[in-house]
Amino acid sequence: MSFIIDRQSQEELNLMGKFRQGSVYSLFNLVKTRSGEQLLDQLFKMPLMDEKLINQRAAVFQFFQQQKLQFPFDPQQVQLMQEYVDAAGDKGPLYTLINILVKKTLSGLTRDERYKALIQGLQASIVCLQKCQGIVELLYQQQGPYRQRAAEIKSILDNPKMKALTDTDIYSGISVKKIAGSDHLLKNKFIQQVRTVLQFIAELDVNICVGNVAASGQFTWATALPRQSNMLKATDLRHPCISGAIGNDISMQQHSNVIFLTGANMAGKSTWMKTIGISMYLAHIGFPIAAASMEFSVREGIYSSINVADNIALGYSHFYAEVVRVKNAADATATGRHLLLMFDELFKGTNVKDAYDGTLAVTEAFAEYQNCLFIVSTHIIEVGEALKSRKNISFHFMPTVLVQGGPRYTYRLKEGITEDRQGMMIIRNEGILELIGH
Repeated sequence: MSFIIDRQSQEELNLMGKFRQGSVYSLFNLVKTRSGEQLLDQLFKMPLMDEKLINQRAAVFQFFQQQKLQFPFDPQQVQLMQEYVDAAGDKGPLYTLINILVKKTLSGLTRDERYKALIQGLQASIVCLQKCQGIVELLYQQQGPYRQRAAEIKSILDNPKMKALTDTDIYSGISVKKIAGSDHLLKNKFIQQVRTVLQFIAELDVNICVGNVAASGQFTWATALPRQSNMLKATDLRHPCISGAIGNDISMQQHSNVIFLTGANMAGKSTWMKTIGISMYLAHIGFPIAAASMEFSVREGIYSSINVADNIALGYSHFYAEVVRVKNAADATATGRHLLLMFDELFKGTNVKDAYDGTLAVTEAFAEYQNCLFIVSTHIIEVGEALKSRKNISFHFMPTVLVQGGPRYTYRLKEGITEDRQGMMIIRNEGILELIGH
């Protein structure tokens, strides 16, 4: 069973996208190598659902943050090594020798570049293996969560034949026989071990990168708990992609698993919900989160409804698109899975009376599901009053304060239900009525 998050939720939280402005992925995509980026893609697309695995991965990233290592490899040489190994074939040593002799001969007679490319690939591979020896020794000497992985790579590099290869002076005159022997060793006899080393280099790239992002952003590491505990607790939780973002606390547990969030438009409700969703997603891939502390029970998926749009192709109005979204969420919840579900401004595509009735009914219905964590926001504050008898619903709001006759938003979460009704004041401040009058 894999973690559930659909495309709409991914887009609302702006999780993916190498070139998408402000995406969470782009925040971490500071890797040096193509293989490192491929590994980063894999991690981002496959959240974990086992608390032990999540905590183990987070511990590795935290270890690299503490070590403050620099990536020791030249990315171009790593790529040359990757291409060199990818060209491997199941050939014997004699065939390898003859093939290299032919390539060398052709390079002297024509403009055949294959021999030059082979030598460059071999040289790059040996340089990368030499650098790998240095950092592996360093990591092996450190007690911590990565020592076992370092020991695995150390055993490969400590092989006498591999050691003889890495001791080679690749820039001195080497006989064709020696080149053929090295080529056969790397591409045939030790091909799996060499690929393991390349995977290790990609891991180093990602581990160092994530550790550096955590350090520069002053992020922390969430602690994963079993899903049955059904809780989320964080202090000073911030949006990781907003510079100078205001932090807030959140506390949800089994007996209080629904948050009802109120506040005026522009008060920060949507951003707060996105912050929670992004943080939960990052926590499930073991990545650092922008907070002072966080612990959470593992979810089996995240479902959001924050920026629901019309679907002209299907003939959906905004309101009907919202209804379909809620229905899909209800179907997911009814499976009994442990989910995080977030609904921002439910049924804003219809009239106030229907929006009130719909928001109240949906919130009450979802509150019955004890396996899930729910966050519902609205600016129809009367709904909150009707929900006060529910024991497992907590009430929070984003306040609006008046400064010199105009609204100012603090983005500081408070307990209770807002009493802010600033809409008419904003209309008057903008001089709309005077414009219409003229």
